[in-house]
Amino acid sequence: MRVWVDGRLVDPQAPAICALDHGLTVGDGVFETLKVVDGEPFALTRHLRRLATSAAGLGLVPPDVTALREGMAAVLEAGEPIGFGRLRLTMTGGYGPLGSDRGDASPTYVVVASPVSRPEASTVVSVVPWTRNERSAVAGLKTTSYAENVVALAHARRHGASEALFTNTRGHLCEGTGSNVFVAVDGRLVTPPLSSGCLGGITRELLIEWAIDDGIEVVEAELGLDDLRAATEVLLTSSTRDVQPVRQVDDRHLEAPGALGTAAADLFRRRAAANVDP
Repeated sequence: MRVWVDGRLVDPQAPAICALDHGLTVGDGVFETLKVVDGEPFALTRHLRRLATSAAGLGLVPPDVTALREGMAAVLEAGEPIGFGRLRLTMTGGYGPLGSDRGDASPTYVVVASPVSRPEASTVVSVVPWTRNERSAVAGLKTTSYAENVVALAHARRHGASEALFTNTRGHLCEGTGSNVFVAVDGRLVTPPLSSGCLGGITRELLIEWAIDDGIEVVEAELGLDDLRAATEVLLTSSTRDVQPVRQVDDRHLEAPGALGTAAADLFRRRAAANVDP
């Protein structure tokens, strides 16, 4: 693992951030996770754009893209190229008071790169008993306040799953802890709309665009748990999963991959290989 903090490479296990950093004390920060393939980050422009959107939504200053690019270069060029990995860009509110009030300090920037295992061919998901609040002040923002995701994912893993799925307060399917969800309904792919409270995933965004270009019918529409249970196929999308078929939802087994999942995954793989920054 390679870590860069505010202009310098640091030991991943050494102290590098102030104990009173607002990102640490109250989770006042935003981040992005990018896939790395052969030393190159994927869809960087879109991720930087979403980071700026999240920062604005949280009331932070615009991210210093020059600093972040310096950090990315430092961690990606330190040693052998990462064949497949994760690149995380984090921006916090910086030094601040003990409480929700924000100080006037400069942001803290952290960039981390690490090799990771490639995703499995298919996976298992579990619907958790907690909900996303689609009317939350931070709905749709990628913030560092991930405690509820930690709890939900631990619950899912106790049930033999690799990902947890949330509904929202209206009982509609929303998202995973770090993924978006698509289901096959009547021969088309359907994914919850952003109004459900889900994060607008970059892989989700690209799959929708590319599927439409390629003639695969895909729509954004509200989905209930009955739709999830009746779906012939379920897919997860995320930066490191790309398009991953689901072989089991709780106790229900599914064909994985099915025809639509195969087409979607092949399409994404082909288009991503053709352009590292689509």
